[in-house]
Amino acid sequence: MTDAELVAEFGKTGDNVCIGELFSRYRHLVYGVCMKYLKDEDEAQDVQMHVFEKLLKDLNRHKIDQFKGWLYTVTKNECLMYLRSAKSKKAAELELKKDSGGLMESGLSVHPDGVTETERQLQTMESSLQELNENQRRCVELFYLEKKCYKEITDLTGFSLNEVKSYIQNGKRNLKILMQKKQE
Repeated sequence: MTDAELVAEFGKTGDNVCIGELFSRYRHLVYGVCMKYLKDEDEAQDVQMHVFEKLLKDLNRHKIDQFKGWLYTVTKNECLMYLRSAKSKKAAELELKKDSGGLMESGLSVHPDGVTETERQLQTMESSLQELNENQRRCVELFYLEKKCYKEITDLTGFSLNEVKSYIQNGKRNLKILMQKKQE
């Protein structure tokens, strides 16, 4: 059977034998593309398997005229997404390592009264939050502390969307000003 016939047969029956045949025909192509981009055998094999798992889901959603070209594009995109996620994970790990020195030296940031700098800032923020006007305080608490979205805040408070955005923006600015005054 041709690639197009296998794709059509899979679309009609959902028979994984069709995918198995396509896999055996193109596993070397997919692996080669993965190696080209990833340059690591284990990662290439992982992404290769992910591509064929993706085929099971995506084959019925797309009209595919040239299976081999489509498969190449899907494989290339999966490799690029994998590289992006790996790069962001490495960047996060490096950032954590860079900051971990400061995190581990907790004894140096403790004040004589036994309160850490972070605790002091949180206390300042809490007291400053109470000084905001009621509408700003309520919207800031809902948005930042309770993790509510704008729509949820409008439903809870009865404020319009623009009012909620304004209260949050002004409340955030005023909170910053109040905290700076207290730390001076």
